[in-house]
Amino acid sequence: MKTVVKYRTVLLKLSGESLMGSLDYGLDPAMLQQYASDIKEAYLAGCRIGIVIGGGNIYRGMQGATTGIDRARGDYMGMMATLINSIALQDTLEQMGVSVRLLSGLAVDPIAEKMSRERAKRYLDQNNVVIMAAGTGNPYFTTDTGATLRALEIEADIFLKGTRVDGIYTADPEKDPTAIKYDRIHCQECYEKKLKIMDLTAFALCSDSKLPICVFDMNKKGNLYRIINGEHVGTLVHYD
Repeated sequence: MKTVVKYRTVLLKLSGESLMGSLDYGLDPAMLQQYASDIKEAYLAGCRIGIVIGGGNIYRGMQGATTGIDRARGDYMGMMATLINSIALQDTLEQMGVSVRLLSGLAVDPIAEKMSRERAKRYLDQNNVVIMAAGTGNPYFTTDTGATLRALEIEADIFLKGTRVDGIYTADPEKDPTAIKYDRIHCQECYEKKLKIMDLTAFALCSDSKLPICVFDMNKKGNLYRIINGEHVGTLVHYD
């Protein structure tokens, strides 16, 4: 039975690196299962969920420069990597009985339908999880920027950035053991302290629209469900 959730519509941004799990690259089936299980739990609670996944576990566009690949073509390769991850998550969710629609910023019929704001909102209204792959469909933009654009298009109540870290810190906690975690932080303070939450284009889009951002540990089971039900998890970027 569906419950009343605090956040009715969310955009969940997942990093490709997180899908590696314990592997050095690629997709860890156990991690896919865990993510899909958590998404299903939030979906069954009545949350409308849009998802954008990175492709860093397979290919990162910027890496092309070191191999002599043209930047734009490298970015398109990165978009295809996000599509691979999105298909994998779609299949895992559907095996769990969740209705999923896959949209893409690039035209890749018959694998995915072309992304459009109206189509994404309609599918959400029809009780589907909507996965939006291939970023903006254009080179020179990150998946964070693509995810922010999709969040605004589906009128998300919050941007959820699921990572391997449990929030925003004064420094990278994986490199600096003295780093201190923020429970809440104002958008302006993020600018002033030059905290690397997401790329500046994506952060500016969120800021201009006053879209709250929650950075949290997606690898901890149940965190997604707790957030949509109003529990404090991770770090919240706010504007008040």
